[in-house]
Amino acid sequence: MPLPQGSARARQRTVLLVGIAVLLAALVLAVVLASLLTHGKHEVSPKMLKWKDRGTTKNLQEVILGRCYNYITAQHPELGDKDCLKIWESLKDAFIYKNPCNITPEDYQPLMELASHPIPCNKSLFWSKTGDLVHRYTKSNQNFLTLEDTLLGYMADRVSWCGDPSAPGINYESCPKRSECESNPGSVFWKMASKMFAEAACGVVQVMLNGSVEAGAFRSSSIFGSIEIFNLDPDKVSEVHIWLMQDIGGPQSESCSGHSIRRLISILEERNFKIICEDNYRPVQLLQCVHNPDHTDCRLCTNST
Repeated sequence: MPLPQGSARARQRTVLLVGIAVLLAALVLAVVLASLLTHGKHEVSPKMLKWKDRGTTKNLQEVILGRCYNYITAQHPELGDKDCLKIWESLKDAFIYKNPCNITPEDYQPLMELASHPIPCNKSLFWSKTGDLVHRYTKSNQNFLTLEDTLLGYMADRVSWCGDPSAPGINYESCPKRSECESNPGSVFWKMASKMFAEAACGVVQVMLNGSVEAGAFRSSSIFGSIEIFNLDPDKVSEVHIWLMQDIGGPQSESCSGHSIRRLISILEERNFKIICEDNYRPVQLLQCVHNPDHTDCRLCTNST
């Protein structure tokens, strides 16, 4: 039996109102969920944190590409087959849009493979707390190479970078220090590059340490003390020469017979290396004296036979 016309209209109106109510409820739920999800993202996004280290270097792409092209064209044309664009892309892919506290060695593996090159035997020079002096020395003496004199180190020296999960994927404001999170882009990069540099060393290797550091010239927590020393290959490296340099006019905190140097020598001997330690290696000391020619230490140095 058909419903009266008024009842049918009432039913249609009810169905329509129920449909509208359901649709509105779904829309409200969607808005609430979206708000919660967005709010959650903002809460955990590293960009919302103010890291303690400087942010990504401005014009990072141009800096990396410029250094890469300069290295393989002007300085080391024998490496002309290196693809600087691919090297830049692999570096960018290692950190862009990623949480800067979640970087892994696997992120950098393609970069390490693209930018690696052979290190001639007897040329590897390691260092700790002597950065300015050791690089002045390698600039004046082409017989030695630090990590920063390789393609990887040259491109990254004094450059900073880190990513962020939100757009534009790169944080130019701040990046985390190692004390904030160990798996940050810079720390992971330098650990991997240092490990590869040590593994490539052969023949006689040198290490320049600072004998004016009060806490000791050799530190187990340094990159050299925790990574490089344990990745030297006793089957490839014949000797380790330690150059213990004291600042001109500075404190003479430690010599080759000092406590931290004895600890270093013990570690090297356990790994079957031959060791020679020399206080104030003369060629480097003469370089120090270029900047301090009138200091008494330098007058003694220049008058010595």
